[in-house]
Amino acid sequence: MIAAPEIPSEFPYAQDTDTRFSSDTDFSEDPDGRSAISAKGKGGKKGKKTAGEKGKGGKGAGRINGHHQENGMENMMLFEVVKLGRSAMQSVVDDWIESYKHDRDVALLDLINFFIQCSGCKGVVSGEMFRNMQNSEIIRRMTEEFDEDSGDYPLTIAGPQWKKFKSSFCEFISVLVRQCQYSIIYDEYMMDTVISLLTGLSDSQVRAFRHTSTLAAMKLMTALVNVALNLSINMDNTQRQYEAERNKMVAKRANDRLELLLQKRKELQENQDEIENMMNAIFKGVFVHRYRDSIAEIRAICIEEIGVWMKLYSDAFLNDSYLKYVGWTMHDKQGEVRLKCLTALQGLYYNRELNARLELFTSRFKDRIVSMTLDKEYDVAVQAIKLLTLVLNSTDEVLTPEDCESVYHLVYSAHRPVAVAAGEFLFKKLFSQREPEEEGAPKRRGRQSPNANLIKTTVFFFLESELHEHAAYLVDSLWECGAELLKDWECMISLLLDDPLPGEEALTDRQETALIEIMLCTVRQAAECHPPVGRGTGKRVMTAKEKKTQLDDRTRMTELFAVALPPLLAKYAVDAEKVTNLLQLPQFFDLEIYTTGRLEKHLESLLRQIREIVEKHTDTEVLEACSKTYHALCNEEFTIFNRVDIARSQLLDELVDKFNRLLEDFLQEGEDADEDDAYQVLSTLKRITAFHNAHDLSGWDLFTSNFKLLNTGIENGDMPEQIVIHSLQCTHYVILWHLAKLSEGSSRKDDMVTLRKQMRAFCMMCQRYLTNVNTAVKEQAFTILCDLLLIFSHQMVSGGREHLEPLVYSPEDSLQSELLSFILNHVFIDQDDDTNSTDGQQDDEAVKIEALHKRRNLLAAYCKLIIYCVVEMKTGADIFKQYMRYYNDYGDIIKETMSKTRQIDKIQCAKTLILSLQQLFNEMLSELGHGFDRSSSAFCGIKELARRFSLTFGLDQVKTRDAIAMLHKDGIEFAFKDPSPQGEGGPPLNLAFLDILSEFSSKLMRQDKRTVHMYLERFMTFQMALQREDCWLPLISYRNSLQAGGDDDTMSVMSGYSSRGSSVRSKKTKPPAVLELRLTQMHSSSEMWQQSMQTPVMMPSPHLTSTAMRDPKRARDDSFMGTPQHHQTPMDYNRRGTGLMEEDEEPIVEDVMMSSEGRMDDLNEGMDFDTMDIDLPPSKNRRERSELKPDYFDPASIMDESVRATSTLSPTLRFYSA
Repeated sequence: MIAAPEIPSEFPYAQDTDTRFSSDTDFSEDPDGRSAISAKGKGGKKGKKTAGEKGKGGKGAGRINGHHQENGMENMMLFEVVKLGRSAMQSVVDDWIESYKHDRDVALLDLINFFIQCSGCKGVVSGEMFRNMQNSEIIRRMTEEFDEDSGDYPLTIAGPQWKKFKSSFCEFISVLVRQCQYSIIYDEYMMDTVISLLTGLSDSQVRAFRHTSTLAAMKLMTALVNVALNLSINMDNTQRQYEAERNKMVAKRANDRLELLLQKRKELQENQDEIENMMNAIFKGVFVHRYRDSIAEIRAICIEEIGVWMKLYSDAFLNDSYLKYVGWTMHDKQGEVRLKCLTALQGLYYNRELNARLELFTSRFKDRIVSMTLDKEYDVAVQAIKLLTLVLNSTDEVLTPEDCESVYHLVYSAHRPVAVAAGEFLFKKLFSQREPEEEGAPKRRGRQSPNANLIKTTVFFFLESELHEHAAYLVDSLWECGAELLKDWECMISLLLDDPLPGEEALTDRQETALIEIMLCTVRQAAECHPPVGRGTGKRVMTAKEKKTQLDDRTRMTELFAVALPPLLAKYAVDAEKVTNLLQLPQFFDLEIYTTGRLEKHLESLLRQIREIVEKHTDTEVLEACSKTYHALCNEEFTIFNRVDIARSQLLDELVDKFNRLLEDFLQEGEDADEDDAYQVLSTLKRITAFHNAHDLSGWDLFTSNFKLLNTGIENGDMPEQIVIHSLQCTHYVILWHLAKLSEGSSRKDDMVTLRKQMRAFCMMCQRYLTNVNTAVKEQAFTILCDLLLIFSHQMVSGGREHLEPLVYSPEDSLQSELLSFILNHVFIDQDDDTNSTDGQQDDEAVKIEALHKRRNLLAAYCKLIIYCVVEMKTGADIFKQYMRYYNDYGDIIKETMSKTRQIDKIQCAKTLILSLQQLFNEMLSELGHGFDRSSSAFCGIKELARRFSLTFGLDQVKTRDAIAMLHKDGIEFAFKDPSPQGEGGPPLNLAFLDILSEFSSKLMRQDKRTVHMYLERFMTFQMALQREDCWLPLISYRNSLQAGGDDDTMSVMSGYSSRGSSVRSKKTKPPAVLELRLTQMHSSSEMWQQSMQTPVMMPSPHLTSTAMRDPKRARDDSFMGTPQHHQTPMDYNRRGTGLMEEDEEPIVEDVMMSSEGRMDDLNEGMDFDTMDIDLPPSKNRRERSELKPDYFDPASIMDESVRATSTLSPTLRFYSA
């Protein structure tokens, strides 16, 4: 038996700090760590040779040097064989053993160099070093020869030739010990030397040495555990043989055999003690220090192997002295280490014979395991749930109801592996107790089957979880472990239709609703064979067995529900929620069964029930479910099509005739129509609209009647709201079905003309309804109008549909204006503060969320018109300017719109962005006046919006060069557009806009900054350049932003703080381009400014006129040029109080848990533009800029060689060089 490791009780350990410690500082003074190994390696055991005596036991010291070169080749071959992993490891080890028997020093030197080379070190241990140097000196020498240029070493190098290295390396060590287990490992030389070397390497500051040696030591320990286990078994067998022989009669007792057995047991005991000493040396010298190494991979190796030891040799290792290390490491900050802890424990809890030894550990660390089910690493959470399932199998008393409930709710997790694991836990806990069936007794079915109570339990759990909208998630979680139960549809049908047994409590209405929903979800899961929305992991190819199971399930469900569905619909005909779910079942039927199974009468019954439901209900969901059921049954591939089609046509004939008759009477009565007439019209219109969504009703002229109804509503203004809404929707369906027919290309020209007239008339009708007093009507008209404009835009002729070109419809300016006004008046509004309802705050929040969802849909509909160029892009300025104010509600929609418009036209998008800033600036002027304070919240808000806009341009200045220059041009012209309200000599009215414009200066390339500065000076007079009053600070700040960034493109200008920007140059750098504006336009704009100012335009002045400009050289000197240095933070150690397993201090590390707040922070961070604010070293920017073509924007070259410059520049910013 291995004695418990003697770890000093005063061993320091931090309770609230990271478990990752530096390898070179934490353990150098441990009295029982390296010192024990050092003593062992030098003379702690009898007969062990010291370092100075090494080599004397072989053929002679002189032969080591003589063989060293040959040895190097053999050693390289050993390393290469392990690296390739192709040869049988047994023969490789046998060859080394023969070499060891011939000259053990030379062979051992080969083995030492093998470990050194496996660490990635190019150094070689010579025979002289092996004889005369201590291990620490050898390791120090090897560290000096280590290649520090690359951080890769064999265990971490990627590539096909290295992928098998780790497994081959581990196999070599295992085979080496196995082949040497009978003699060589007991020679007190080979194992002592290897253990001493690995212990020293594991304490190295070099990660490669530490990682490789720790892996080798742990695998060596595992191999020794196997040897010790075999010795223990042999000792037990020998002891039994000895006892059996000794218990014989004296006459039959063989004394020679007794002595032989006694001698054998003594030898085995000595070998066992020898192995235990080796294992204790490795455990104390390597594991105790490396299980909390600073590298997660090393910690994971230690925990993985100690789990193997406890599982293989539980008599020696499965006790609290070893279990505590696994328990402590469950608090590790790295997921892979926590995962190894859980997998190690699973191997122990799986064996029920070991449960008694785990009781103390379970009680101590159970809470931690339960909390790990919410781990932020999904793999860890899955294994934690599986571990709790094993604990549950071993005993039901350990886990409290609170512990179980924390796992139950995970069946609704969006991550499917977590949900499936939780489903298995739930199934084991709630459904493992089945009623035993008597042998020979007939199998009970339906309500009397053993699954009846289990299905009820599922319903009870679903209702108690209070997540009634997620039955599909619950079914998916239980599917893998409880498919047999969930597919017992016969039992479910019996529970719904049959009367309860004597003494049995009947299901309540709420329970029946839940059972029907669960039944629908099981049918869908069996028919579709894929998880619900939100849990899909991509399309998976089904196996032949899965396909067969799917076909069998569809056949069985069709046979059952084809018979049971009509009575179910008849029983629950008046319950809208139940009927809606039941009507979805035929969508998953194998309709061929109706014919092959002779179930036509049941089909007739089903059609009859659906017709009655349509006549009884006016609820939209129920009617749409009926419509979808007819659509699923009306499949021309099956023989039942004619029968279903006739039933459908008869129903629609009656509905349309009734609607036309009621509508005519309703319109004739006019103001005299009562509520009953309006209800009759509305209910019939609802039914027709629901069917028109899935069925082509072109055979009935619904456009004329609906258009007449809508026109009457416009003229009279008293049409009921719901009638108008459904009439708009029905007319919309009429046009879409007509377009679908024309898209097939088989229609006549008259049909094209008819559709064109109907579509334009309906668009005008929707436009008129935009001014309706009822908000719901206006929202419906707006949504339909946006859809029609998008469908009938110029995009419809793409894809070989040129024949539809006469149908293309572009909205007029008046319509575009009305659409924009609707968005501004109905979307960008503050949340009402007076919407507190009497039903409580929760209901009020639900109403607010629903209203926000509706407004988001309206905004998205309009933004699609911008993206697809249906309306002019400049209309997006009114949307973009709301970005900051309504960021929480619509930030993602506006951001995506900006991104899409930039992909369409970068320059026009930039003009739209600057236009939105100009609109905000004008609104601020009208509110605060021209003498506003530039530190006001309104002005700072515009600057912040400009900063966000600037960040959306990204880091590639070459791609956005033209757009940024155009933006500056428009901004400069706007700033100098209006003269000063103070008269001549005062600042222009919009001069403060330059302070906003300076936020985009960091996005200009160096060449463009000079050119933009020259364009700015065209609008300046000589007196403006000399002004230094506060009112002129925006001009000074803007000029400085164009000048001071000449050598550093990453400069950003913003009051209060600076936002960093940088540029990433593409390898294919195009020649410097100038901004895309025509020279005539630039002249006209500058001339207008000159006339308004009535002052001579200032000639281009020499640069460096501003005293505030930064010295470029100094800027370079002040910039960060070095590479980041990684420093290790010293750890604090605190004493831990007494408690369980207090032989060592227990590390308590910060728990890493999932939380909804953390996930929301991650989502918000993902949408934040500040994530684009990346700072690259200035040296890299300068190096990249030096690779550009010559500076064509140099003012000297433009003035001296204007002809050459004009011909060389691209057509984008040429106005700057004029």
